[in-house]
Amino acid sequence: MNKTNISFNKFYKSFNIFSLMLVTISLLLLLVKGLNYGVDFKGGTLIELRTTNNQITISKLRKSLLIMNLGDVSVKQFGNENDFLIKFEKKNDIKKNIENNFIGEIQSDLVKSLGNGFTFRRVENVGPKVSSELLKSGIIAIALSLAAMLLYIWIRFEWQFSLGAIIALFHDIIITLGVFSLFNLEINLSIVAAVLTIVGYSMNDTVVIFDRVRENLLKFSDIKIFELTNISINETLSRTIITSLTTLLALLSIYFFGGEVLKGFSLAMILGVVFGTYSSIYIANPILVFLRVSQKTILKEDKD
Repeated sequence: MNKTNISFNKFYKSFNIFSLMLVTISLLLLLVKGLNYGVDFKGGTLIELRTTNNQITISKLRKSLLIMNLGDVSVKQFGNENDFLIKFEKKNDIKKNIENNFIGEIQSDLVKSLGNGFTFRRVENVGPKVSSELLKSGIIAIALSLAAMLLYIWIRFEWQFSLGAIIALFHDIIITLGVFSLFNLEINLSIVAAVLTIVGYSMNDTVVIFDRVRENLLKFSDIKIFELTNISINETLSRTIITSLTTLLALLSIYFFGGEVLKGFSLAMILGVVFGTYSSIYIANPILVFLRVSQKTILKEDKD
């Protein structure tokens, strides 16, 4: 198989400026507009519903609930095909809703639109304390994953490589969250899972290129890091393209055919794969060039 010889290094500066603009815009969106947190993080009501009518589907349930103006609504199958888990954000006070037989009104409205083929097996309120704990746990999970990746890279490579990998990771996560903020897409627990997966994917792609850069540094002492990163990217390009394309094909299938419940998760993953592949080339490697990594750097670290 012939090796490619694309001059990626010629565009380092242009894409670095482009990335800096994207990160700046994303941070401004997160600070000014914020994120659209779902029921998991904002609190609300949880209803476990069992049907005896096979005509009742997720789409019909969601459509009926949206008409009631309950705020953000999430409907998922729970257990078997006849059980559904409904979550929604109540815009009024929880105690006031209970006193006014709010759940009874919902049940009555569902009977009018769907018929009598269902029962409420369980009704729970997701209060602000629980939702804040879920949000805190999600942030801790992301922070710990980043810390673990930093520790691994620091042990596996020299500190210059570690810095490049971590900056690339933050780049991917910030821009992904910026897109969700821009389009007001819901942030729930599945998005947290997607972000954690993005961290692993982005790091894996970066490590593959860094491994080749390190090998080439020890092999070609007379080639400067600017050219050497380009050689290493080209040598690993086929692997990067195959991995990214196959992953994207699966994620695009989930996005278009997986239903509304999986759209947020799959979109976050698609953005993560695209930006993860991009950042491993145009964020992580330019850091090595900027820090002037050389064979002496590696030999000195190995000696120490």
